[in-house]
Amino acid sequence: MDLGNLKGILVPIITPININEDVDEKGFRKLLNHCVEKGIQSIFVGGTNGETMALTQKQRNNAIKIALDEVGSKVPIVCGVMDSSTRRVIENIKEVEHMGGEIVAVTPVFYAVNKYQGEILTHFREISKNTKLSILAYNIPPYTGVNIEPDVVFQLAEIKNVIGYKDSSGSMINFQKYIHYFKGSDFKLFIGKSELAGISILMGADGYVPGLAPVFHSLYLELYNSAVEKNIEKTLKLSELVCNSLKLLSLAKNSLSATKYAISLLGFTSKQVIKPFESLTEEQEVKIKHIVENTINKKY
Repeated sequence: MDLGNLKGILVPIITPININEDVDEKGFRKLLNHCVEKGIQSIFVGGTNGETMALTQKQRNNAIKIALDEVGSKVPIVCGVMDSSTRRVIENIKEVEHMGGEIVAVTPVFYAVNKYQGEILTHFREISKNTKLSILAYNIPPYTGVNIEPDVVFQLAEIKNVIGYKDSSGSMINFQKYIHYFKGSDFKLFIGKSELAGISILMGADGYVPGLAPVFHSLYLELYNSAVEKNIEKTLKLSELVCNSLKLLSLAKNSLSATKYAISLLGFTSKQVIKPFESLTEEQEVKIKHIVENTINKKY
């Protein structure tokens, strides 16, 4: 896979499930093809939005396998292998290698007292020794309990097969440091907060990671293209529309329930989430549907 194609929208795809909470393969394949047909440049399977830690390991591997099989020859597929120890991550990567994957997303370990930055470096260095796959370092402090500090990100980039960094911390101050530091290099930078996508890409980020991209593909792609073209006025206008679209996430107790319902309106998958997460009320669904329809019908 040409890593130059890893840019633009990296959609953190949901994992559709059936009533037994098994992967809905038919619906998943339809959703994956929908994303590719609409021009979404790359797919992140087995991430937070994919309920990866709520799935069993067998289910997560199945979701990754389906994505690689269905659209892996068309767009870059980033496979989530995050776990609670270095050894467990390496074992997950071996499964991805066996399936023919080429890029994996790795976070610091979680479910641990995980404050020492040196352990993060040890984690990534040990993983790198045990695979030839490309590694996208993934910073998501709310789920790992630790923020990867800038000095550590710079050292991660020196590890031979760490090819990029996805930041979901929300710190624009730190992300600017990365943009300036890696300017002119091949190191990939993705912003995980869609609210910051426009300004980040204007400054030089390679792309962003919006969970609602399957629904709002036209708007989100237009934002990316406008920012790449340095059309500041249009980027600011589209950024406002993107922020408005994200309001639907706050209409549920669990934002993933809102995301899955919004995507289910496409007709490919169900709105079902994995227990113990709650589905939406009828009132919440009406409000979310209203935002989806209004956003899609906006002229920009």
